[in-house]
Amino acid sequence: MIENRIAARAAGKCELCESEKELQVYMVPHSPSEDEDAGIYACGKCYSQLTNETALDINHWRCLNDAIWSQIPVVQVVAWRMLKRLSTETWAQDLFDMVYLEEDTLAWASAGVDGPENTPTVDSNGTLLSAGDTVHLIKDLNVKGANFTAKRGTAVRNISLSDNPEHIEGKVNGTRIVIIAAYTKKA
Repeated sequence: MIENRIAARAAGKCELCESEKELQVYMVPHSPSEDEDAGIYACGKCYSQLTNETALDINHWRCLNDAIWSQIPVVQVVAWRMLKRLSTETWAQDLFDMVYLEEDTLAWASAGVDGPENTPTVDSNGTLLSAGDTVHLIKDLNVKGANFTAKRGTAVRNISLSDNPEHIEGKVNGTRIVIIAAYTKKA
């Protein structure tokens, strides 16, 4: 039985965070097969977040620092997809940028990523923006709730990307704000 083979491979631990609590099989969507190579053993916490039953606990996913380097392709795929979901976090983006997957494993991992995550965040000129970039505002922006206007030409350093590819986050006048990427120009 598939579940027994996955459990044996995992040695009684979550293949992502190594917890031994509430273990169950998570079958990975968009898998090229339907055998044990398409599923992982996940603890209750990982499973509920993978299936979007509970909100992401960002600190829990720091376990991906180890999981992404697994020799098991299905574990690499799940770790890659989670890093992609967490790409607004600097540590996750740094780890994601270091990852190398075999071509077929990367194609499998990418097949499961759809929606806005595939749309790149670009500035007013269509230049790709990445976490940590510096941008300049190209128009005055009224900052709601902060009672100031972010002036045209203001440099916003060390930006963060958001789940919405049309928005970035950065500090202006010491206040963290959400900025429409189309109102910026990469420095």
